[in-house]
Amino acid sequence: MVQLTFQLLKPDGTPDGSTPISLEYSPSDLSFTKAAQYAEVAIPGLEQPILQFVRGDAETLTLDLFFDATSTAKGVTKKDVAAEVNLFCKMVSIKGEHHMPPLIKVIWGDSFPGNAMGHSKTTENFFKAVVLSVTRKYTLFNASGAPLRATVSLSLKRHATIEEQVKEIGYKSADHTRLHVVTDGETLPLIAHDAFGDAGLWR
Repeated sequence: MVQLTFQLLKPDGTPDGSTPISLEYSPSDLSFTKAAQYAEVAIPGLEQPILQFVRGDAETLTLDLFFDATSTAKGVTKKDVAAEVNLFCKMVSIKGEHHMPPLIKVIWGDSFPGNAMGHSKTTENFFKAVVLSVTRKYTLFNASGAPLRATVSLSLKRHATIEEQVKEIGYKSADHTRLHVVTDGETLPLIAHDAFGDAGLWR
């Protein structure tokens, strides 16, 4: 079984020097969500507004991790469930030297279906992200009150620098998109003159 690994990163995306967190992982599902933001431009007389693209949204990944210290198999080391769960809670805690929680790089073998942004036809085999939330649920305890089983639900949002995003998108030309609301008395030559300095460019 391929282990799922979480590597803590500095704000610049390099490893922070801590030991990666690895665990056995065989999920029934993984959920990725990617969206785009559009503004509605209302035009009098039309049945619906014009949709104007504004920006993309960062992709999110949600996953559940299961921890169990009840195994009686020979040679299996007893787990400290509380300690293992606490490692994931630290992913949303501020690190004093960086004034923010760490970035996270999720790795799960060479076939991990990571991010697929921009013009690339293939996905990355990792997911670099910030941790939005960590939910821990304990479901079994021993006679002393120590947790024996727990589920940790993670919500991650992809992190990418400006340089990484521009490279992935692969713009083919400059963005000349602009929006102009026509007012009474305006003509196409006047609008072209205001926008381009040349009234003849309305054609």
